[in-house]
Amino acid sequence: MASQASKIALAKEMLDTAESNIRSAKKILADMAGAPGEKNKKLKEAAEELSMEEDGEMKIIEGVFDGQTMIGPDQKTYPVPANYASKSKLIPGDVLKLTIKEDGSFVYKQIGPVERKRVKGLLTYEEGQYKVIAEGRAYSVIFASVTYFKAEIGDEITLIIPEHGESEWGAIENVLPKGMEE
Repeated sequence: MASQASKIALAKEMLDTAESNIRSAKKILADMAGAPGEKNKKLKEAAEELSMEEDGEMKIIEGVFDGQTMIGPDQKTYPVPANYASKSKLIPGDVLKLTIKEDGSFVYKQIGPVERKRVKGLLTYEEGQYKVIAEGRAYSVIFASVTYFKAEIGDEITLIIPEHGESEWGAIENVLPKGMEE
């Protein structure tokens, strides 16, 4: 029994060490990615160039998608439904048109997709957020995409990210079948 207890203790110690190493690696990756405010600054500047108009009781606002919301030319953020962002595979930098109808309903339309590239990575979950680790970086992904694709932690994901610049967010394109050979 002592041998089994020592093996259990050793396994627990190994797991604790592995978890500590993973936390350290994630911290290094987060530090390398830079401050989130800097990335959003470029998106906010791009949004300032877009239009906003009123047509009777309707409002039409163009804005830039930041990964979760749309930033308007007035620098206000507008909620983008997660299922729409997921289904449309929106990524930061995409230009959207929001029509706020007379009855208060919001209708979004993607009018200017940014250049995209695809990368492969592994799905993880940390600090209450699903992320895909690809090309040495962690990209946040929308929960609605994870559930739509029935993805699980450790799955290999094809992720869409902006071709140019850095992004904290990506859009899940597909979950690659387990055991798929390169």
